Amino acid sequence: MKTFCGRANPTTGALDWVEESEEYDYHQEIARSCYADMLHDHDRNEKYYQGIREAVARLKARGEKVIVLDIGTGTGLLSMMAVTAGADFCYAVEVFKPMAEAAQSIVERNGFSDKIKIINKHSTDVTVGAGGDMPTRANLLITELFDTELIGEGALPSYEHAHQHLVQEGCEAVPHRATVYAQLVESELLWGWAQLQPMEVKGVRLLPPPAVSRCAGAHSVCDIQLSQVSPASFKPLSPLCTMFSVDFSKPVSSAFQSHSAQFVARCSGRGQVVLSWWDLHMDPRGDVVCTMAPSWTYPHQKRAPWRDHWMQSVYFLPEESKVTEGDDLCLTVCHDDYSLWYSLQAHSRQDQQTEAPPPRPSCTCQAHLVWTRPRFGELNDGRRTESYVQALRSVLKEDAVCLSVSDGSLLPVFAHKLGAKKVYSLENSRMSKQLIEQVLGANAITGGVELLEIRADHLTRNDLGDEQISVLMGEPYFSTSLLPWHSLFFWYCRTALSGLLRPDATILPCSASLHVVAVEFQDLWRIRARCGRCEGFDVTPMDEMVQRSLDFRESREAEPHPLWEYPCRALTQSATAMTFDFTQCVPSQPISCQGSLPLIRTGCCQGVALWMEYQLTDDITVSTGLTAPISEQILI
Repeated sequence: MKTFCGRANPTTGALDWVEESEEYDYHQEIARSCYADMLHDHDRNEKYYQGIREAVARLKARGEKVIVLDIGTGTGLLSMMAVTAGADFCYAVEVFKPMAEAAQSIVERNGFSDKIKIINKHSTDVTVGAGGDMPTRANLLITELFDTELIGEGALPSYEHAHQHLVQEGCEAVPHRATVYAQLVESELLWGWAQLQPMEVKGVRLLPPPAVSRCAGAHSVCDIQLSQVSPASFKPLSPLCTMFSVDFSKPVSSAFQSHSAQFVARCSGRGQVVLSWWDLHMDPRGDVVCTMAPSWTYPHQKRAPWRDHWMQSVYFLPEESKVTEGDDLCLTVCHDDYSLWYSLQAHSRQDQQTEAPPPRPSCTCQAHLVWTRPRFGELNDGRRTESYVQALRSVLKEDAVCLSVSDGSLLPVFAHKLGAKKVYSLENSRMSKQLIEQVLGANAITGGVELLEIRADHLTRNDLGDEQISVLMGEPYFSTSLLPWHSLFFWYCRTALSGLLRPDATILPCSASLHVVAVEFQDLWRIRARCGRCEGFDVTPMDEMVQRSLDFRESREAEPHPLWEYPCRALTQSATAMTFDFTQCVPSQPISCQGSLPLIRTGCCQGVALWMEYQLTDDITVSTGLTAPISEQILI
């Protein structure tokens, strides 16, 4: 059976309908997954194995038959560890059908079919008793249900149900306990991912809308490789606080809870951001610990294990708070069944008893619904903004009629402030239009800028007051763009608008170029590397499953990764792969190129990094990739 999939083409803006197999979504899920990353995480595997061996031994010492329930088994690795450690039988639950089939093949290949039963269900659908999936409740609960936020994959409801219906009272659990840690910091860099900051660039001042400044923002966690955020880019205002622990060997609740930690402020500053991570204690004593702490917390940073399936969390406080050294403060974390959020209060035992827990943050200003966190960072990047302001100043004349083609861009505001006669901006949505209207209002711009919720190919001279465009400008940025070349939608818009341009119209940027460099990744290669054997077990059926999914056409496309989070070493010089002349219309024939990149040093080439650079004017370029020349040093 075939199905039609509608997908927005980020290059042309059109909706493309493509016929795909009914298993297309499965293959996309598998191809973009990071199963290999988990299996290559030797620290995680080793700690789980040690915790499982000790749990089995404790049950055997009590004279009990060891019956294991493994929820979210994946490849079946943890169940095979349990049987090898002496477990009598394992019920391995996996809801994702392709993964359950791979686990079955792996279990059979390793000779555990008589000891491990794969159950292709959600754990909450598993039945116990005569004729059920399990004849009796388990006395050892093994799970790997965690994400960067710990509970974001539904760990709490799964544990809650398991204790109520699937495991014995007083069971052993691996992991035994999880503990969440948090630290309050001031960070201009990180805060710039959550709030539009006031800025003044070359005499041009821009203020954020009051509603945006007051907004608590999006409640969702920002998960990043915190090891790549230099400690020099933030100021710790609190010690590392232990926020709460969850004992997985006892009944777990998924109901709303709040936990607080009191501390004395270490120094003065602005309370803006909470950095957070968690530990897994694999045994009751807490001797076997798998930590998600960033590398800069280690005495020897190079010894920190790397993992991409579990990273660290950044939470933005609902509002910035002034902190003075010596203040008695209270950091509160709340969670429901899937997410966490933080707030900061002055410490008062009386207030703490009477005040209601802070509600989950939600965006009330629309900015956090229109702009992603990387987009906030882009808009707050002073050097980048300076380049655009300088380029606009060099091309604008008193009679300039400007048209901006970018989603939720500040270019129309800057063009007006720099003296353009009239500025039009095409906005892709009503929400984006309303957000820029707020920015205009905050900067007392009541005329001169008109926002049009019209597609470029539908724009007419009548929409422009019978004017012709003298400056067509774009960053370019589009909310549908994931890969560098998706921004070429600007070129398609420029082509559609060619009949509305003055003969001497300025196009800004005037051109773009796609750049490439071959790289050796420090760690990112792990997410795609074949596993073969993992901790002594043959997991090649998983490798084969992933490869089959990668063989699908779309799964072979480039993947978007923020390379600042994933250090790599250049094996070639960067080269210009293609150049796109925006002063001309899109050519009728496809553009192609071929060439070679001479290696400049030895290494293992695991991929190529691609990025766009935009030539705003003859002497001003904005790069979305490298910010410094290539050297022997690791690139970040």
